[in-house]
Amino acid sequence: MKRLLITGAAGGLGSAMRARLVKHAEKVRVSDIADLGAAAPHEELVACDLGDASAVHRLVEGCDGILHLGGISIEDKFSKIINANILGLHNLYEAARAHGQPRILFASSNHTVGYYRQDEQIDVTAPMRPDGLYGVSKCFGEALARMYFEKFGQETALVRIGSCMEKPKNHRMLSTWMSYDDFDALIACVFRAPMLGCPIIWGVSDNDSRWWDNSHAAYLGWRPQDNAERFRAELDAAMPRPGPSEPLALYQGGQFTQDPIFKED
Repeated sequence: MKRLLITGAAGGLGSAMRARLVKHAEKVRVSDIADLGAAAPHEELVACDLGDASAVHRLVEGCDGILHLGGISIEDKFSKIINANILGLHNLYEAARAHGQPRILFASSNHTVGYYRQDEQIDVTAPMRPDGLYGVSKCFGEALARMYFEKFGQETALVRIGSCMEKPKNHRMLSTWMSYDDFDALIACVFRAPMLGCPIIWGVSDNDSRWWDNSHAAYLGWRPQDNAERFRAELDAAMPRPGPSEPLALYQGGQFTQDPIFKED
């Protein structure tokens, strides 16, 4: 690509992936509402509130790919979620439509299906079962992306990220973990595919205990290489396994299924 935009670049996942993007594009436009630090030689830094439609239009102009990690990534007040994850996403898709429809990788979430039990194996045909307002916002995002694909031909990879971090932090993540290397490989597959469409892709490594079937997306050529199982002994030594009735052991969304909805001020 000539220019790849990454939103949410100051967040945990954005910060981890930022340095890896140099091999995917000649220029990387790095954006967030938070401090982005110093620009690398291949980077363009652009501060942007996703809720500001005019700013988002300027942000997207000149880009031929978008890695959309921006927005609220945890359960929060609905007023915050609606600005970043709902209004902000609409702004992004309108900007993409106005600027040549660059392909988008949208960071959706496993919390779109959080109320499935951990003893259930599901694929992308399973109905959504969001476990909070954050999960609801990602359901909206997937629906919005699908509408823009059907109506305008806007291609998007809807990546339902499990737990993308250096290593799993609890026993539930032995099933949901996606390594940085595997996510990086997925980014490459999404942006080089001759035809993408609008697939839902489970963002998970090749874990022995994973719950999600990715066979429908095999045409992309993504083959995760890492397996969370190598961290099991380390986790067993560091913490007790959750009891069978605890959310971390019962539901795919873990604690999100039991967390209260945030009250507005």
